[in-house]
Amino acid sequence: MFLGLDCGTSGLKALLVDERGGAVASASRAYLPDRPRPGWSEQNPDVWRAAMAGAITDLRAAAPEAVGAVKAIGFSGQMHGAVLLDAADRPLRPAILHNDGRAHAEAADLAREHPRLAAVVGVKPMPGFTGPKLLWLARHEPEIRSRIGCVLAPKDYLRLALTGERGTDMSDAAGQWLLDEAQRRWSPEAFAACRADAAWAPRLHEGSDAVGSLRRAAAEDFRLPAGAIVAAGGGDAAVGAIGLGAIAAGEAFISLGTATQLVVATERYLAAPERLVHSFAHALPSRWYAMAAMLNGAGALAFAARLVGSSPEALEREAADSYLGPAELMFLPYLSGERTPLDDPDARGVLFGMTETTSRADVARAVMEGVALTLAEARDCLCAASASVGRVSLIGGGAKSALWARMIAAATGFTVVRRKGGETGPAFGAARLARLAATGEAPGEVCRPPEVADVTEPDPRLAEAFARQRERFKALYSAVKPEFQRRG
Repeated sequence: MFLGLDCGTSGLKALLVDERGGAVASASRAYLPDRPRPGWSEQNPDVWRAAMAGAITDLRAAAPEAVGAVKAIGFSGQMHGAVLLDAADRPLRPAILHNDGRAHAEAADLAREHPRLAAVVGVKPMPGFTGPKLLWLARHEPEIRSRIGCVLAPKDYLRLALTGERGTDMSDAAGQWLLDEAQRRWSPEAFAACRADAAWAPRLHEGSDAVGSLRRAAAEDFRLPAGAIVAAGGGDAAVGAIGLGAIAAGEAFISLGTATQLVVATERYLAAPERLVHSFAHALPSRWYAMAAMLNGAGALAFAARLVGSSPEALEREAADSYLGPAELMFLPYLSGERTPLDDPDARGVLFGMTETTSRADVARAVMEGVALTLAEARDCLCAASASVGRVSLIGGGAKSALWARMIAAATGFTVVRRKGGETGPAFGAARLARLAATGEAPGEVCRPPEVADVTEPDPRLAEAFARQRERFKALYSAVKPEFQRRG
């Protein structure tokens, strides 16, 4: 039995997978980021640890024998989060998350002063990456900086709790703006540019490496089998690919979670920072991927649901009822700024075109359409970087929506494949990495695509409507961008 743990932005998922690759039981615990200031996004790392303990407790209640038979544990996690630990491995402050925009000035300085580094570390500097955040700390929280003993990614903090070992994997290190992507090693030049100490860097592993075993104290705390193997794991984009079997060049998927990624696997390092494409090491050896990363996604629908006093699921059902295509109402989903293709930390959400007849369903449709339209722009960025995509799998919480699949297919021209268990993609991928660490099997034997649930081809009529709406969408952003900048 193999346990996959996915530490996301809005919750932690736990999934038990048996030796045949079938899901046995799952559990989740929800939480939300803290927003102490506009544009900031933080979480207390111990919130994740408590969520992990709670999810494992829920699994034990549902499948006690399966939990008792766990042989190995793997991790997936939200990328780019900066978990700052002291010499005793205690958090010095709340973790600064991927959708935090405070380091915008530092990212601009790094782009101007170190233009060559973008091709080395895989992407141009942006506020959400760890490197610019460390430069921000040097300028704004020097006392905290002076006490840093190690910098970890979110899922690495949880693995530390289980094994007592500091470390990270190539795919999570890839998202920190500190890794030499082609060489798969830390970049001394990037550390120096970010005024970061290379001694803070944890040991690097491949995602399928066995990096330790469950400590006796942790086994007692979490009531898991002592000595279970613990795999390095990986960042959620890469581990989502593992769950989908997207490990060969050209295989692609969309992860529609709180944020959204469009990912295509590559057989070599493909640098295209000028296109705002993220070119990162994969969670398996000798593999890479190209990614368009958006800060909007299913979180935008959750935001709309909170505003109208509903749930995302109920609001999606209202939107799906008698859906005819884009109408006058539009939504720019940039609630936390945006990466691909805008690189605009000041961008914000805009609901445009309301009338006295605007309904909750209209708002939900506009929000979902806005997310689909950003994926059309992401497609163009990847194509310009020579990463061709025609068919994609859809995973993440948003994958439960057949309407979103229709919208994405129409907006992008992709054939969209939903797979059984797709909403648990990263947790499933984490369990697969645990299996690889425990058995040493060939990745191609384990990382096969899950069974297809349904396939959505682009609807020509809907595609024409989305093409027209995209022009309005781009014009609206251009019109309000000066106001974003004035606010920033």
